[in-house]
Amino acid sequence: MRLTTLIILTIINTTLMAQNFHDLSINSIDGEEIKMSQYEGKNVLIVNVASFCGYTSQYTDLQALSEEFENLEVIGVPCNQFGFQEPLSTDSIKSFCSRKYAVTFPMTEKAKVKGSSQHPLFQWLTDKEQNKLDDFKVSWNFNKFLIDENGKLVSHYGSNVSPLSEDITKHLK
Repeated sequence: MRLTTLIILTIINTTLMAQNFHDLSINSIDGEEIKMSQYEGKNVLIVNVASFCGYTSQYTDLQALSEEFENLEVIGVPCNQFGFQEPLSTDSIKSFCSRKYAVTFPMTEKAKVKGSSQHPLFQWLTDKEQNKLDDFKVSWNFNKFLIDENGKLVSHYGSNVSPLSEDITKHLK
């Protein structure tokens, strides 16, 4: 009986853990589901963002990157877990990003990027068992995760890495 229960729990756990980036989804800032499967064949840069951070000006470079590379989708994920630097409401975040930085790339709902309530997207991005690359820690706002067109995690970049850096753009050319 115990072995059967263990096997069933293992199967359930394996099923619940996304094995591919394209199996994941997150709600948009407007509450509609964004399925990562819609980005098959494109590179995706996932960035946890905040409106009142020393790195907030990176929105300019993120927008430029999204415009420069047709094979890339940038997705901003607002997060208030670092210094409470994203206290704004959904409508205020949309207005801020649009008005101040002319952001046109997709933005998601506010999400937890670390801890026990971590969103499944960030569980996949930070867990080697799931992403098949390495374990990563989201250490501050504007951490970046680059996924290739096949749903494979290419790399993680810290907050201080510019979105337009050669470290990132070399994968998009």
